[in-house]
Amino acid sequence: MKIVGLTGGIGSGKSTVAKMFRELGVPVYDSDEEAKKLMVSSKKVKKAIIELLGKGAYKDAVLDRAFIAGKVFKDPELLQQLNAIVHPAVRAHFLKWVQKKAVPYVIQETALIFENGVQDKYDYTLLITSPKEIRLQRVMDRDGVSEQQVLERMKNQIEDDEKMHLADFFIENVDLETTRQKVKDLHAKLLALSASKF
Repeated sequence: MKIVGLTGGIGSGKSTVAKMFRELGVPVYDSDEEAKKLMVSSKKVKKAIIELLGKGAYKDAVLDRAFIAGKVFKDPELLQQLNAIVHPAVRAHFLKWVQKKAVPYVIQETALIFENGVQDKYDYTLLITSPKEIRLQRVMDRDGVSEQQVLERMKNQIEDDEKMHLADFFIENVDLETTRQKVKDLHAKLLALSASKF
């Protein structure tokens, strides 16, 4: 079984592409979603987050995402420390999830493959790109945040043109129908690669 890392900058449309792969029957692990669950369900992770960010990280046992975002997106070092708590927990959870699958390939949707230098943990990496102004608008509409807040988040990510040299495949996600066709084509290619021994 092959493991494909699906990544892309904020607002690029990773989740949209992940959904298209799911519709083709490919199991997709949503790292962001699972991280949120682990930050609440894992006592070890929760304890470490409170030690790092304070009790305000949780409100009535629920993760206070706005509080956390307000702290870490302005402080790269703090963000790095938070990631050092959450990423290993997500990785261990993902590997257990993979063991339960019997398919040609699975996808892990995750934001910071190249930023964290973990591309070697995947058989293939797929980068989703979109022009910056489209990404900005998507995130502002989706999260109800200001342009400045989106730019703050973007600062923590490597530029697309740099990542394109590192990725095995990339899909530019602007027009949904074109993206859907590219996903189908890549799915066929990945099935062929998964079947080959070399």
